[in-house]
Amino acid sequence: MTATDAKTESPEAGADTPAFFSCTDLHSYYGESYIVQGVGFHVRKGEIVALLGRNGAGKTSTLRTIARADNPALKQGEIWLDGQAVHQMSAFQAARAGVGLVPEDRRIIPGLSVEENLQLAQIAEPVGWSIERLYEHFPRLAERRKQEGVTLSGGEQQMLAVARALAREVKLLLLDEPYEGLAPVIVQEIEKIVEQIKAHGLTTVIVEQNAIAALHLADRAVILDMGQIVFDGGAQEVLDNADLRQEYLAI
Repeated sequence: MTATDAKTESPEAGADTPAFFSCTDLHSYYGESYIVQGVGFHVRKGEIVALLGRNGAGKTSTLRTIARADNPALKQGEIWLDGQAVHQMSAFQAARAGVGLVPEDRRIIPGLSVEENLQLAQIAEPVGWSIERLYEHFPRLAERRKQEGVTLSGGEQQMLAVARALAREVKLLLLDEPYEGLAPVIVQEIEKIVEQIKAHGLTTVIVEQNAIAALHLADRAVILDMGQIVFDGGAQEVLDNADLRQEYLAI
C-alpha cells in the first residue's frame, strides 16, 4: 500500500473550518504497557499546537504514534493528514505523506557531514526545501556544511535535525523536546527558527518540557495526563491559568 492508496476523505472534510490534521481515539502500547489512552485532537493548517504534560504523561509516545513509529504500537484509532489516512500507513509511508518527526535524540547520522545529512534526506521523493534555502534559514549550518554532523554542538545538532526534516516535503512537523539540554541563548535561536517555520505556514506540533516557552510560540495547547487529554484550548488560556499549570505542568 502506498500513501496515495490510503488517500480518501477525512472525517472533517466539508466542515466550515476543517482540520488539516486530526487524530481520534488513539490507543497505543509498548508491549503490554498501555501508554496512549484514547488521545484525540486536531490542528488547523498553519497552526502550532503545544502538546504538554508532566514527564511520563505520554507526549513523546503520542508523537511517535502519529509518525507510525514501530513503538508504541497503535492498536486503535484514526490519524488523518490533509485527507490521507495515516493510521493505515507504515512509518516510511507516513513520512512520504508529509509527517516529519524530529526526535528527542536527533539521530544525526555518524560519518556524514552536515550537507551529506541534508542530501541524504532528499534522496527519496518528495523533496522539500532546497539545500540553499535551508542554509538561508540556518546560516550556522551553512558555515559548518563540511563538518561531521555528530561533532556539532547540541544546539547545532538540533538545527540540523529540524533542517533535515524540512529537506523532505513536510505537511506536519512534529518537534519532540527541541530545547532539551540547550543553553538559554541557543533556545532563543531555536525559537526564532520555529517562528520562521510558522511564518511559512507549516503546521506544527511541539512537545516541550519548557512549557512556558512552547506556549509563547503556540496558538493552542493540548495537555496530557497519564495518557489522556485533560485540556484542549488556547495557549493563552494556559498561560493565564496558574491553577491549571500547577496541577498538570507543575509550573
